[in-house]
Amino acid sequence: MPVPGPGYSITVRVEAPSSVTAAGDLTAAVGRVGGVLTAFDVVESHSDSIVVDISANALSENHANDITQTLDSLPGVKVRKVSDRTFLIHLGGKIEVTPKVALRNRDDLSRAYTPGVARVCQAIAANPEDARRLTIKRNTVAVLTDGSAVLGLGNIGPAAALPVMEGKAALFKKFADVDAWPVCLDTQDTEEIILIAKALAPVYAGINLEDIAAPRCFEIEKRLREQLDIPVFHDDQHGTAIVVVAALRNALRVVGKSIEDCKIVVSGVGAAGSAIIRLLLQKNPGDIVAADIDGIVHSARGNLDDNLAWIASHTNKQQVSGTLHEALAGADVFIGVSAPNLFGAEQVATMNKDAVVFALANPDPEIDPLEAQKHAAVVATGRSDFPNQINNVLAFPGVFRGLLDANAHNIDDSMLLAAADAIADVVDNGKLNASFIVPSVFDSAVAPAVAEAVRKAVLAER
Repeated sequence: MPVPGPGYSITVRVEAPSSVTAAGDLTAAVGRVGGVLTAFDVVESHSDSIVVDISANALSENHANDITQTLDSLPGVKVRKVSDRTFLIHLGGKIEVTPKVALRNRDDLSRAYTPGVARVCQAIAANPEDARRLTIKRNTVAVLTDGSAVLGLGNIGPAAALPVMEGKAALFKKFADVDAWPVCLDTQDTEEIILIAKALAPVYAGINLEDIAAPRCFEIEKRLREQLDIPVFHDDQHGTAIVVVAALRNALRVVGKSIEDCKIVVSGVGAAGSAIIRLLLQKNPGDIVAADIDGIVHSARGNLDDNLAWIASHTNKQQVSGTLHEALAGADVFIGVSAPNLFGAEQVATMNKDAVVFALANPDPEIDPLEAQKHAAVVATGRSDFPNQINNVLAFPGVFRGLLDANAHNIDDSMLLAAADAIADVVDNGKLNASFIVPSVFDSAVAPAVAEAVRKAVLAER
């Protein structure tokens, strides 16, 4: 199922004989071991040899090594250097601070810094709300993590989480012109995280919690929302939920079903799964049946934490028990945010006609999308190499742009639903089909539409 992609892209500099067949031999070698050639550049040419940069996509680091070794084994070919193109773009980090004002002379310095800046400090001390007008605060978001649940890598700590938080900050700027900054905390103590976030809050107009493990993330978000006067948004929960709700609205349009008539099975009840369930409940689905590693969640099941107990009491109307496979029988929708390879085409066949399957575990989904397509009418994944990618980038930049523009002090479900509807509406009837239920992350209409919808939702509550 996986195909070579740019996440494992290498450039190999090789020296080869200057023969008629040299270029063909090199490109054929890459293809022979399953690499995807993306560029072939001659950087030196001599009477008896050429030096070539060969760029190729691979499946993994081991696959990239196979490509390199295959090239090096060709007669007369010598590999000089191998560059990992993903690591290259991370050298020195991916973001920077750039002054917005010129500092050309003594006068500029006197206004931007001392002595002039003291007058601005005094104005803010007299009226703290002026911080939003006279500093970076009104357009600045903290991307805050403890490194405990980073992507699919698990608890790798704050330093290892930094490249992801940098990337998040870059996406904020690219898609919504929001100035975001990584805040990677060297603690995984709930009380310490809350205390530090509160202490940092004066600098920021919003906090984007990121990659904090469940169930701790629920407590942290809840208490920060109660104690701060700025919106606190856990993207792993609510960003995912927004895009799933948007995609499901359009998927059900494709198959001609109403959510009020649908049985929805959700696999995975951690941060993302719980938030999806809570937001979907606002849409009055026919029923939701949640499942985790221990099977279907129901009130009589033992060892339920607070989150699972809440889910058990608000879903599964018949309080059925059993396995995920049993839950799928007669379901209209599957939403997976759990683990790879949990079921196959034979289980999809037990679902209702025109089933919708969102297999979002990344990088390997709960079911091979090609297998799901044998019986499902609409299939979505979290991957970029299949149609219908469910990607949080569709949500969080516009959500925060709208919150900042409205000078929001909190965030609630009405704003999340407004964002979901805005994403769904970008795919109008002229574009909608089974392979296109959500817009591209590069669609320039998405972030402004989400921002405006969220801004209006904020203002409607005042």
